[in-house]
Amino acid sequence: MPGPGGVFCGVEEVVRLFEGRPVDLWGLPEGTVFRAKTSAGVRVPVMTIEGAYTEYCLQETPALGFMCHSSGVATMAARTKIAAGERTVLSFGIRRMHPSISPMIDRSSFIGGCDSVSSLLGAEVIGEEPSGTMPHALIIMFEDQRLAFKAFDEVIDPKVARVALVDTYSDEKAEALMACEEIKDLFAIRLDTPGSRRGSLPDLVREVRWEMDLRGFQKVKIFVSGGLDDRSIPDLAAAGAEGFGVGTSISNAPTIDFALDIVEKNGRPVAKRGKFSGRKHPCRCPVCLTFEVSTRADRLPLCPCCGGEMELAEVQLLDQGRRKFQAEEPRLIRSRVLEQLARLKL
Repeated sequence: MPGPGGVFCGVEEVVRLFEGRPVDLWGLPEGTVFRAKTSAGVRVPVMTIEGAYTEYCLQETPALGFMCHSSGVATMAARTKIAAGERTVLSFGIRRMHPSISPMIDRSSFIGGCDSVSSLLGAEVIGEEPSGTMPHALIIMFEDQRLAFKAFDEVIDPKVARVALVDTYSDEKAEALMACEEIKDLFAIRLDTPGSRRGSLPDLVREVRWEMDLRGFQKVKIFVSGGLDDRSIPDLAAAGAEGFGVGTSISNAPTIDFALDIVEKNGRPVAKRGKFSGRKHPCRCPVCLTFEVSTRADRLPLCPCCGGEMELAEVQLLDQGRRKFQAEEPRLIRSRVLEQLARLKL
């Protein structure tokens, strides 16, 4: 997304971290698309904790890790989904990261806008079915593309969409036509051609699309994977690609560098150099989604963009360690993200 800010993610993990401790916690709802600063240059707080410092100081580092990493992944997923528009985006990045964090990566990717995830555990965490394609290894084991396509279609559960890899041994358009001929209800072919051999990938997509259309396979979609990001997707979409498997650019996304700062002590405003002291309440315009902050929850500013009344953007998450809200399903959070992205016209 253009400009500083992103998709706020990792809230549920932070809540669980502080749950049961005698602290109060407020924060933006998970899946909020936020801006880092207001029009006046004041940083927008995404989360506020109140309580004795000794009750939360040891949790500062893990709390920041939950939010910074998850929000970075979710933000890059949102950028990718914006670039793809209505086309399918699959999260393929877990094989590039330590497996212990794959559930977080897939959950954050899905919340940020990816349509599906590739790992079994990640899919279980978000309550969705995993998505993927046949591997190159299948074709190599059969040593014959047509036999591999036929076996895949015969053995795999009929509920699984048939997506065939078409760049193992032969020219991509030749293998695409083989797959179309061997798999009756072929949903899509997938181009995963290494960058060292592909030349212009958009031109390759156009060529394969032409050859399939010419032979009556107009309904078979083209999926693309391999080193994709939000910058390369628009040209591929214009060429005819209808689905994108995006890996490293999402899973290895830059973190959102949140920091935990003390801004009030015993009701008295305090802050280190370079920070604005005092409790700040984030508020947002319900019309244009502009962010501002107020020093009082009962006195909110007017929106600097449209002049409308703003609303408190934060909700109380914990009251003396007791949960104040029910954990939301990832699909609901994702829907909220997509609705905000559409309204912001990013």
